[in-house]
Amino acid sequence: MKYLKLFENFDQSEIDYLCKEYRIENYTINPDGSIDVDGDVDLLDEKLTKLPLKFNRVSGNFTCTYNKLTSLIGCPNHVGGNFTCTYNKLTSLIGCPNHVGGDFSCSKNKLTSLIGCPNHVGGYFSCSKNKLTSLIGCPNHIGRYFTCTYNQLTSLIGCPNHVSGSFSCNSNQLTTLDGYPQYVGDGFSCSNNPVSKIIYLFNEDSKIYLEYQETYNFLRKDGKIVKHLFYEALKDYNEYYNRQIELPKRIKGYTYI
Repeated sequence: MKYLKLFENFDQSEIDYLCKEYRIENYTINPDGSIDVDGDVDLLDEKLTKLPLKFNRVSGNFTCTYNKLTSLIGCPNHVGGNFTCTYNKLTSLIGCPNHVGGDFSCSKNKLTSLIGCPNHVGGYFSCSKNKLTSLIGCPNHIGRYFTCTYNQLTSLIGCPNHVSGSFSCNSNQLTTLDGYPQYVGDGFSCSNNPVSKIIYLFNEDSKIYLEYQETYNFLRKDGKIVKHLFYEALKDYNEYYNRQIELPKRIKGYTYI
């Protein structure tokens, strides 16, 4: 393994040496010893236990996948392209970039929290296959799809309010959909959870796929769940519940689940 020194002890010759070792080109050294890189940084499978340099801005992609990282201290603050730190031993996202212009993936680590993750993600966001019990810390807006599958989530509180693409929370321990996004541009999937309310939720111009549930709830066209049959918006349809066991397959403006 390459010998790494503390960031604050770096001088220019050491930074130049490490940039050459890790094939980093087109870089500028800042007064605090951090570097800006015009292009990509690829630290894939370098057997790193910590990052070798202190990065500030990377205009392209930044990957530190397939290492043994337990911390992201030293990561760039700004990544113009994609950021991926999958297949490490991370338990925290402290040190993560604040801005990721492309896709962001921290999947397949040992994360229990998303505190510290970027405030902005322009592409997709993946935090699957961790040990997350909460989504608090997520960005408010996701530019593409969002996936948090294979964690230990019991609710969606903390998840983004706006997801331009699809949203998947399959294979968790969800007992409620409280906290689900205000807007999902494509499919909403939450299969293989204790709560079995929705498999896929599309926008009102698309087909809605539903999973059977013993208790009757209603789903409005705008995707909002009406949790009680006698909800004010459904008062005109109470007769269906009162007169028969099976509800009709179609009630104008609503689908029962």
